[in-house]
Amino acid sequence: MVAIRGREFLILSVLVVGVLVTSSFGSNVTYDHRALVIDGKRRVLISGSIHYPRSTPDMWPDLIQKSKDGGLDVIETYVFWNLHEPVRNQYDFEGRKDLVKFVKLVAEAGLYVHLRIGPYVCAEWNYGGFPLWLHFIPGIQFRTDNEPFKAEMKRFTAKIVDMMKQEKLYASQGGPIVLSQIENEYGNIDSAYGSAAKTYINWAASMATSLDTGVPWVMCQQKDAPDPMINTCNGFYCDQFTPNSAQKPKMWTENWSGWFLSFGGAVPYRPVEDLAFAVARFFQRGGTLQNYYMYHGGTNFGRTTGGPFIATSYDYDAPIDEYGLIRQPKWGHLKDLHKAIKLCQEAMAATDPTITSLGSNLEVSVYKTGSGVCAAFLANVGTQSDATVNFNGNSYHLPAWSVSILPDCKNVVLNTAKINSVATIPEFVPQSSIDDVNPSEALSSGWSWFNERVGISSENAFTKLGLLEQINTTSDQSDYLWYSLSSGMPSIEPFLQDGSQTVLHVESLGHALHAFINGKLAGSGKGKVALEIPVTLVPGKNTIDLLSLTVGLQNYGAFFEKAAAGITGPVQLKAGNNGSTVDLSSQHWTYQIGLKGEELGLPSGGSSGWVSESTLPKKQPLIWYKRNFDAPSGNNPIAIDFTGMGKGEAWVNGQSIGRYWPNYTASSAGCTSSCNYRGSYSSNKCLKNCGKPSQQLYHVPRSWVKPSGNILVLFEEMGGDPTQIGFATRQIGSLCSHVSESHPQPVDMWDSDQKTGRKSGPVLLLECPSPDQVISSIKFASFGTPSGTCGSFTHGQCSSTRALSIVQKACIGSKSCSIGVSISTFGDPCVNVTKSLAVEASCT
Repeated sequence: MVAIRGREFLILSVLVVGVLVTSSFGSNVTYDHRALVIDGKRRVLISGSIHYPRSTPDMWPDLIQKSKDGGLDVIETYVFWNLHEPVRNQYDFEGRKDLVKFVKLVAEAGLYVHLRIGPYVCAEWNYGGFPLWLHFIPGIQFRTDNEPFKAEMKRFTAKIVDMMKQEKLYASQGGPIVLSQIENEYGNIDSAYGSAAKTYINWAASMATSLDTGVPWVMCQQKDAPDPMINTCNGFYCDQFTPNSAQKPKMWTENWSGWFLSFGGAVPYRPVEDLAFAVARFFQRGGTLQNYYMYHGGTNFGRTTGGPFIATSYDYDAPIDEYGLIRQPKWGHLKDLHKAIKLCQEAMAATDPTITSLGSNLEVSVYKTGSGVCAAFLANVGTQSDATVNFNGNSYHLPAWSVSILPDCKNVVLNTAKINSVATIPEFVPQSSIDDVNPSEALSSGWSWFNERVGISSENAFTKLGLLEQINTTSDQSDYLWYSLSSGMPSIEPFLQDGSQTVLHVESLGHALHAFINGKLAGSGKGKVALEIPVTLVPGKNTIDLLSLTVGLQNYGAFFEKAAAGITGPVQLKAGNNGSTVDLSSQHWTYQIGLKGEELGLPSGGSSGWVSESTLPKKQPLIWYKRNFDAPSGNNPIAIDFTGMGKGEAWVNGQSIGRYWPNYTASSAGCTSSCNYRGSYSSNKCLKNCGKPSQQLYHVPRSWVKPSGNILVLFEEMGGDPTQIGFATRQIGSLCSHVSESHPQPVDMWDSDQKTGRKSGPVLLLECPSPDQVISSIKFASFGTPSGTCGSFTHGQCSSTRALSIVQKACIGSKSCSIGVSISTFGDPCVNVTKSLAVEASCT
C-alpha cells in the first residue's frame, strides 16, 4: 500500500503481452436515494465554495486548511472558461488560474472536490464565464440546442475533464474529485428557450456522462435533469426540496452565506443563527450534502466582475472573509453545527427520517437504525414565540426559528440560535497615507502622472456611419470606447444665438458615460440613461467626445449574451429658446477602442511618458497616476483606502486589484443597527453601510508586494486626489463571547461526556485568532444580565462583583481559556433569573 495525498492506492504490476501495465484502484463513487456512496459507504457531506481565481496561490493552502478546520469535507469551485481560454484555442492555467494546483492542494489537505465545470457559471462573473469570442462564431446561440454552441461547450468541457484525468484527480483514479456539474441554474430560465431547452439539457447530460469521469454528475436547479444526473437545489433554504427521482439523494449545491455587493448598494450580511437554522433544517428533512456559497468569497481582481456593477469585493459575508481571516461567530458556530451533524451521521446515513408534528410550527425528525442508533432534530419554525416541546418523555425549550440537534435522541448538543463560539471585531488599521510611505524620497520617486487625451489618440481609430454597439465593437478587450464627432458637424448657428441654452441629449444603454465638449468634461451618467447636459458651443469647429464604459458584462438571465451596451442614441443638440434640434446619431463617428495609456502599457508602470513636476494635477478627469511605495510591515492582509478618488482601475506591480469606485455611495435608507435573524432571509433584509461608499477598501494580496520598491498605478476617470489614498491592514480587534446558563455544553465536550457518563454545563470559550497571540487584557466581564454585542456590552440590573477578577485570572497570559457559566463559578447575583456571562478580551 502506497500513501499518496492521504489516500491509499494498491498498485499492481502485471506483464501483459510483453508490456508492463500499472493500474491504481481509487474510490468508487456512486449514489442511492439517501446519499453519495463512496467506497460502499454513504456519506453525509459538508461542502464550501472557494473560487481559485478570487484569491492567490499563496492564500490557497491557508484557506483550504481553515475550511477543513471548520468542518468541511468538500471544496466546491466553478471552472471559468473565459479565464482559461481568453483567445480561442489558446489556454492559460498559470498563477491564479492554476486549477490543477488548486485541486491538488485540496487533496493534500484530505478533502474532496466538487468540480462545477458548467461551463456557464453565472457567479457574478464577467459574461457568466463565457469567453467573448464565443459570441462571434457564425450562427451561434448560447445554452440551447445549437450545433456551434454545443461543439464549443463539449470541446471545453472535454478539455477540463481530460486535464483532470491526466493528473489522476477523479476519485475513480484515486483523486479528490467526487462530483462534477454540467450546466448551471438552467432550470431558472429554460422556459425562454422553448422546446429546444429540453433537447439541449438532454444533450448536455449525455455529453457529460460520455466523458467517463467515474463520478456522478449534478445539474443544479434543473427539475427535469435526466438520469443519471442528480438535480440539486440552490437558495437560502432547501429543506423542502425533493429530487426528481426516488433514487437520487437530496443535495444543496448553493446555500448563500450572504449576498454579493454591487457598486451603489449597501453591504448585505446574513446572521449566522439563520444560516445555521437553514443547514440544520436541510439535514433534518433528509439532506445529505450541503454547500456554502461562499465559504470564502474573495476578490474580483482585474475586470472579472459581472453584473454589471458588481463590486470588486466578493466577500459574500462568508465564514472566511475576503482577506482570508476567519469571520466570527459565523465560522465557529457553523463548525460546531458541523460537528453536531456528524455526531448523527451513523443514523442519518442508514435510514430516512421519520418526521412528526409536535404542534403548530413544531416538528421532530428521528433517524433510527435497526440496531437502535438514534438521532433527532427538533425544530421551531415559528418566527415569534419560543416553545417547549415534549419528546421521548423529556421536555425541551426551543427558541423561535431554531433547531436543536440530539445525537442520542435525548441530549441536546447544539441549538442553532444559541452561539457558543467566540465573536471577533475585525478592523482596518490605517498604516499611512501613500505620501507618508517614503517621506524622504526625492520628487522623482513621488507621484508622476500621464494625461489621457480626450477623444481619439490611437492610429487604430476608425470611422463608421452611425452609432455602434459597444460590446460587439470592443470584444470586451477594454472597458472603454470613444465615440468622437468633430469633422462633419452640422451647422451650429441656431445654437449660438444670444440667450440660448444648448443641451446635449445622449441616450445610452450604459454602463457609464462621460461627455466632453471641446475637450472639457460636460457631464457623466451611470446605468441606462438619457442625459441632458447643458453645453457651451463656440463659433467654428466643435468636438463632441463621448467615453462609454462597461462595468462588467451581464452574467445571468435568458439570452444574457445579447445584452447590449454603449451609446444607442439618439445623440442630439437642442436649442432651448428656438426649439431647434439636430440629430447627430447618423453622422460619421470616429471610434477608438480602449485608452492611449492601455496601448502604452501604463498599468505595468512602464513607458517614458510619465510626467513629474512640482504641481500634481488633482480633481481632473482622465489622468493616470504612478507612485512607488513600501509595503506595510508585518504579515496582516493589506488594503488600499481609495478615499478621495472617483472611479477607475488600480494596479500594484502590474497586477490589477480591480475597478475602484468609492464615490458611488449607497442609499441612506434600508440599514438597521441590528437584524432579527428570525424569519425568512432575503438579500435586502440585513444591510449595513448605508449612505457610505459601497466599497472604499480594496484588497492587495501580500504575495503581490515586496517590502519596498512597489509600484502603484491608477487610472482615474472622473477626478480625484491621489494624495488622500492610504494603506490599512486587516486585523482582529476584540474577542468576545456571550453564553447563558441555558446554552448546551460545547460540542467538543460531547464525546468525553458520553464516555464518562457525566453531563457538563455551558462553558464560555475564548481563543486568540493567531497562534502566536495570548490574551492580554479583559475589557469587559459580567455574569448576571448583561446586554449588547461585541464591542458594546453593558452590565444588566444584576451582576456578579467577582466576574472580572475570575475571568482575568483564568484567561490573561493564555492563548485560550474556558470558564464554566454557572453560579458555582460566580455566585448568584439574582436568584431565579437565567443568567449569562459576557466577556470582551484583547489578544497581542
